[in-house]
Amino acid sequence: MTDFFGGGGLISLRDHVLPGLWPLLVAFAVCALVTPLAIRLSRRTAMIAEPGGRHAHANPTPLLGGLALFAGFAAAVLIFLPQYTYTPGLLIVSGLAAGLLIVDDRRSMSPWVKLGVQVFLSLLAVVVFGIEIKFVSLPGNHLIQLGLLAVPVSMFWLLGMQNTVNFLDGVDGLAAGVIAIVAVILMLAAGTLKDIEVVKLSGALAGTCAGFLIFNFHPARIFMGDSGAHFLGIALGMISILGVAKVAVAFALAVPVIALAVPIADTAWAIFRRRRNKTSVATPDLLHLHHRLQSFGLDPRQTCYVFYSASALLGALGLTLFGHGRVLAVVVVATAALISTVAADLLQHGGWRVDAPLVRRLLGDSGSR
Repeated sequence: MTDFFGGGGLISLRDHVLPGLWPLLVAFAVCALVTPLAIRLSRRTAMIAEPGGRHAHANPTPLLGGLALFAGFAAAVLIFLPQYTYTPGLLIVSGLAAGLLIVDDRRSMSPWVKLGVQVFLSLLAVVVFGIEIKFVSLPGNHLIQLGLLAVPVSMFWLLGMQNTVNFLDGVDGLAAGVIAIVAVILMLAAGTLKDIEVVKLSGALAGTCAGFLIFNFHPARIFMGDSGAHFLGIALGMISILGVAKVAVAFALAVPVIALAVPIADTAWAIFRRRRNKTSVATPDLLHLHHRLQSFGLDPRQTCYVFYSASALLGALGLTLFGHGRVLAVVVVATAALISTVAADLLQHGGWRVDAPLVRRLLGDSGSR
C-alpha cells in the first residue's frame, strides 16, 4: 500500500485523510467552548470530585467533562456524517454512556449495576444498531463468518474498551490524550482503506479529546469522570468495529489493540490481581501502572508523556500492517526525544548525579581532581 510519506503520499493524504481534519477541528472547537459551561454546570449541581482517599488532586474539581466530550463529538458527526447509516446508533449509544454514567459520578453505582449498564450499552450497539464484528480472518485470505458468535464477540470487545479507558482514567489528561492518539492512528489506517466515514469519525473523536485536554491536562480544571471514560471507551470500540467492514478483522482491530497494549495489559493484570486477592474486579486501588510510575517519582505530566509515547510508538507499529513504515520512523524519533526529556527532568529535579570523572577531566572541571 502507498505510504502517505512517499511516492503519491501527498495525493493520498489529501484524498483519504484530509477529510478527517475538518471533523477534528469542529469537535476540538465545540468541546473547547462547551467545557467551561460544563465546569459551571458541575459547580451549580455540586458534581464535584473532592480531594482525599484515593483521589490525588489537591482541590475540588468539576466532574461533568463527559458531557463536553460528547458535545464535541456529536456536533462534528452531525455536521459531517448526517446521512451515514450508523450515525444514529453511534450518537445514541455514546450519548447514553455519557448520560447514564453521570449517576456513577454523583453517587457510586454498585459493581453489578455498573456492569449491567455496560452490558446494556454493548447490547444496544450490537443487537439494535448492528455494530458488530461479523467475521475473522485466517492466513491465506480465508474468512470465517462468526454467525451466532458475532454478538458475544462484539460485546466482549465493547465491554473491554469501556473498562480499559475507565481504568486508564487515573491521571490528569491521561485517558483523553491516549484516546486522541489512538483515534489519529485509526484515522490513518482508515485512510489507507479509503474508508472516509471512519476517517471522519476518528477525526471527530481525536478532536473532542484534544479540545478537552486544554482543561484536563495537569493541573486539571475538570475531570471526565466515569461518564467521559465510558463515552470514550464505547465510541472508540464502535468506531474500530466499523473499520472492520473493509478489511480482515485481524488487521483492523490490531491497530487499536496494539496502540492500547499498555493500558489493556494493565487492565488485564488489575482484573487478575483483584480476583487473586478475592476482591471485586470493580474495587478501585492504587496499583495501576500510572500509579506505580508516580510512586517511582514521575509527576502527572511525565506519567502522561510516558503513556503518550508508548501509545504513539505501538500505534505506529500497528500502522506498518497498512504500509506506513515511515510513520514508525518518525514516531520513534519523537518518542525518543520525549522520553529523554522526561528522564532529564527527573535527573534534574530529583537531584540525581551520574559520576563521570573522565568527562569532568575532559571538560577541565577542577572539582574532579
